[in-house]
Amino acid sequence: MSALVLLHGFTGAPSSWDAVVERLPRSLRIARPALMGHAGAPSTARSFDEEVDRLAEILRSEDLAGAHVVGYSLGARVALGLVARHPAIASRATFLSGSPGLRDEHERFARREADRVRARTLETDGIDAFVDAWEREPIFATQSALPGDVRSAHRARRQSHDPGGLAASLRVLGQGSMPAYELARIQIPITLVVGSEDPKARGHAQRMAESLSDARIVVLRGAGHDLVLERPAEVAALLTDDRGERSETP
Repeated sequence: MSALVLLHGFTGAPSSWDAVVERLPRSLRIARPALMGHAGAPSTARSFDEEVDRLAEILRSEDLAGAHVVGYSLGARVALGLVARHPAIASRATFLSGSPGLRDEHERFARREADRVRARTLETDGIDAFVDAWEREPIFATQSALPGDVRSAHRARRQSHDPGGLAASLRVLGQGSMPAYELARIQIPITLVVGSEDPKARGHAQRMAESLSDARIVVLRGAGHDLVLERPAEVAALLTDDRGERSETP
């Protein structure tokens, strides 16, 4: 089995994958790079593609070309950029609660403006106020059923980030700044995983499946948007088998 590359979501971190990783076979080589503006990663990329290219270079330098590339939400969009711009970087991919980006220019403009407002809020009001508002987003409503310690640890991870880094991520990696990649050119197998309680993500998955040459949709019943947090065992089962020993790439 090829190596796994795990890309976290917005306000997440490499540690967001801990509950998934502990359920994976020990032989599997795993890389969890931090995305722009998160967990100390550089915030200097000037475009979505520039961040995609930075990650592609990391994977090549770690001899991870041909890996199974997996991303959640923001990470799924970056993963899509990786397989679209660097076809040899992945043997297959899994997108959790992913999106193909926005093709309508009016929608793209509106999303860029919304993300600029969020970025300014981060810079002026600070991380705690931003996290309070972010956790009230309807797509996270299903998380209220999770154990309190799980929710507390997730909130602490969100609050650990530098607000300037997250603001830069919003401006550069937001959906309004994401290129409209040509999905039909992607030839590797793609698994699109969504929660049954996340209708927007289910719509995105259906549209992507119609354009991709080799795609399947997996719906996790009763789950919302953050499948890594809500359903780590099911995510792990989708990613790998149960053989061998695991080593992890920093």
